[in-house]
Amino acid sequence: MMLKRIFTIAVVALSMIFVQSCNNDDLDNTARVQLKLVDLPGDYLKVNVNIVDVQYNNSEDEEGWKSFESFTGPQEVDLTDLVGGVNLVLSDEIIPAGTLKQIRLVLGDGNTLMIEGETEVDGETFPLETPSAQQSGLKLNLNEELKSGFSYTFILDWDVQKSIVKTGSDKYILKPVIRVEAEAKTGSIEGIVTGDKTDDDVEGAVVLEGVSVKLFKADALEGDEAYATTTTITNGYFIFEGLPTVDYEVEIEQEGYASYESEDITVNLNEIASAGTIELVITE
Repeated sequence: MMLKRIFTIAVVALSMIFVQSCNNDDLDNTARVQLKLVDLPGDYLKVNVNIVDVQYNNSEDEEGWKSFESFTGPQEVDLTDLVGGVNLVLSDEIIPAGTLKQIRLVLGDGNTLMIEGETEVDGETFPLETPSAQQSGLKLNLNEELKSGFSYTFILDWDVQKSIVKTGSDKYILKPVIRVEAEAKTGSIEGIVTGDKTDDDVEGAVVLEGVSVKLFKADALEGDEAYATTTTITNGYFIFEGLPTVDYEVEIEQEGYASYESEDITVNLNEIASAGTIELVITE
């Protein structure tokens, strides 16, 4: 009887050790993944998109898609709010390590666009038609190797201007264009835009809100499209995030002011480079 009891205790102990070992193995084979959504703004007052699911695939199987459980959806997101360092964390959770091949955003109905109306306070809202292929999942290729025990943040930079196509009178289609970068492999550029005073009662330069700021790679050729575009917020502040570590130039063309082009700005890994305070000069 005593021998049987000792045997039973030994089996239970070994089972607990095995389970604990499996749990440790599970933890050792996982990585933390965070997804941040930011916006490259366009000439719109509001761009509301309905995100119903965020998924990932770390297998060769097209049926291997899994939902990020930390995403709480559906979420209606105004993309024009995601500027000036503001971002939306879509998910933040532990997933299996290995190659993260793709992620995708699943869009629902009810996407809308607001453009400027006859007055500054009023705008006109139009439905944004979304092709069925996009609703079933906007796929973004990563092919990023996730190492066990490490954390990864991916920046999803949604280019609103390129994502909206006007096909007819008051008809707009949403065809999302999103750039994905691993934050650990990138840096940022920030700055403040001011302008000469336009009122004799105002002393010194004034901060400029809503100014379009374009970013070009330093080796870009004349006529090349901007690598990224953003706008200044209320304090004149702007920031470009998720930039590969190369040299860039900042360019600004604002009505009533002379054009501005910066010297080369070097982006280093995991650092925020400063474009400084850019003071635009009023044209005669």
